[in-house]
Amino acid sequence: MTKPIIQTTALTRQVDTGEIQLTILQNISLEVNAGEAVAIIGASGSGKSTLLGLLAGLDIPTSGNVYLDNIDIFSLDEDERAALRGNLLGFVFQSFQLLPALTAIENVMLPLELTGAKNARATALKLLERVGLEKRLQHYPKQLSGGEQQRVAIARAFATDPKLLMADEPTGNLDAETGTQIIELMFELNREHGTTLVLVTHDEVISNRCTRRIRLASGKLICNP
Repeated sequence: MTKPIIQTTALTRQVDTGEIQLTILQNISLEVNAGEAVAIIGASGSGKSTLLGLLAGLDIPTSGNVYLDNIDIFSLDEDERAALRGNLLGFVFQSFQLLPALTAIENVMLPLELTGAKNARATALKLLERVGLEKRLQHYPKQLSGGEQQRVAIARAFATDPKLLMADEPTGNLDAETGTQIIELMFELNREHGTTLVLVTHDEVISNRCTRRIRLASGKLICNP
């Protein structure tokens, strides 16, 4: 039997504010199978983005474990986790997180160059053409609209052909029409590449397009079908 591509056990994240210990996530145990499109939903402050950060190894839990592709990511040091992310997953942020000193094509080439890929430029060009930015290759982020910047970010996320794509409110800074286009593009690429998608969103329309929804409330898992 194939093991899940994501598995967590009793994942907990607490923050010491100096006066009290704040529990952001409490005993989260879940599984995501390869090829699924899963939405993490819940009200603001429910712990959605914190959970995604832990799943990606961008944050450290107070207790509990995260296994990505059968690897216990918190048994690795920071450099090893970064290498695992480079090989296994892509990440799309609400705020795009493009490097301002790099052009669109250079931003997409960067993760490929970091993994030593020899065809970085050709791959980046193909992806930017796929997201409709073939005429914007040499533009810097400040010269692009919000929707165009997010398209670059999506192309970058798919550049290394990851097994797993995580997205944190990818339409949060976009108008409704552009956001719809971005989500459509993400699901199209997800189908084409067979990538597992884990998406944090407050948008019920977007979450209903996923194969499964995981709901959080006050840091606790209340729905994990």
